Amino acid sequence: MRTTVGIIGAGPAGLLLARLLHNAGVDSVVLESRDRTYVERRQRAGILEQGTVDVLRAAGAGERMDREGLRHDGIELRFDRRRHRVDFPALTGGKSVMVYAQTEVCKDLIALQVEDGGPLLFEAEALAVEGAETDRPRVRFRHEGVEDVLECDYVVGCDGFWGVARKAVPAGLSQTFERTYPFGWLGILADVAPSHDELVYARHDRGFALLSMRSPSVSRLYLQVPADTDAESWSDEEIWAELERRFETDDDWVLHRGPITQKSVTPMRSYVHEPMRHGRLFLAGDATHIVPPTGAKGLNLAVGDVVTFARALAHRRETGSDDLLDAYSATCLRRVWQAERFSYDMTTLLHRAPDTTPFEDRLQIARLDRIASSRAAETDLAGAYTGFPIG
Repeated sequence: MRTTVGIIGAGPAGLLLARLLHNAGVDSVVLESRDRTYVERRQRAGILEQGTVDVLRAAGAGERMDREGLRHDGIELRFDRRRHRVDFPALTGGKSVMVYAQTEVCKDLIALQVEDGGPLLFEAEALAVEGAETDRPRVRFRHEGVEDVLECDYVVGCDGFWGVARKAVPAGLSQTFERTYPFGWLGILADVAPSHDELVYARHDRGFALLSMRSPSVSRLYLQVPADTDAESWSDEEIWAELERRFETDDDWVLHRGPITQKSVTPMRSYVHEPMRHGRLFLAGDATHIVPPTGAKGLNLAVGDVVTFARALAHRRETGSDDLLDAYSATCLRRVWQAERFSYDMTTLLHRAPDTTPFEDRLQIARLDRIASSRAAETDLAGAYTGFPIG
């Protein structure tokens, strides 16, 4: 099998890249180890930055998002029983974010790919990337019980942290930077209308809490818990009671309860692999960087990566120059490290570590007071949350 760009992984990054390439007249093949049902049900991030929304619309994948997604013009910070709203459009020149789950993004992109895109092979397990240093890299994969080879001009690894793409970068050329946090998020889905029309980020002495949503009738909520927590060790009553404690305010705001349909614990870590390119192998998304979910950056960073690659490839086709492809890693990493910085800042601002001291508690409140009282500090948060420039 032969193609111009071999894409490993049919998450939002791989699927969007395939769409961008198709629209530019570049052929590609997408290899995905899981079946279609799994990909379309895999629960992940649900906040799309302004830039991601714009990219999806331009790619022809925004119709259902615009119809069913929930535009949010701000977030609420909650601390010391106080509430402070951050107004995104007023602080960023009109930017907002969209609540639209990754599962829905994948469904939309899969439908487009199946309808008029290049080959999308489900249950096609990538086994290795070979010849990345040559002008004919190849991906060995297994599909329907048979091993095959995909020969390419370029390979883009969108296959997540545990995938094979990153392993093709020689150890002597790789650098990794990481931090593991001593807490995670106990997340629930509940069949109840959200108790607030925007996301609420709560800092509390008992730990962080987040109020989010999947739709006008489904709430998504999170509690900070120890990293080794078993989700099933928390009863529904305990979860709702703890959420009520952490979201408490001095006004008459009420958290609405409903049937909990799903529980899970999300670990918290920061991770960056450098470089993001080796020869004609390009890494994107979780294959090369992970952020704690506090900053809502994971999916959006992946989108930035594949947009940067698609632009660089288009530049080469138009000019014959490899300059932008050669700069891919450095270009992406500037944005990646800003997102890592913001996600780390949001995490340390709102979470209470097991060994937190009274001094550090006071610093957290002082930082939140600064955001609530300083337009400059508030603008910095709003600009980072709605998205750093792509490219």
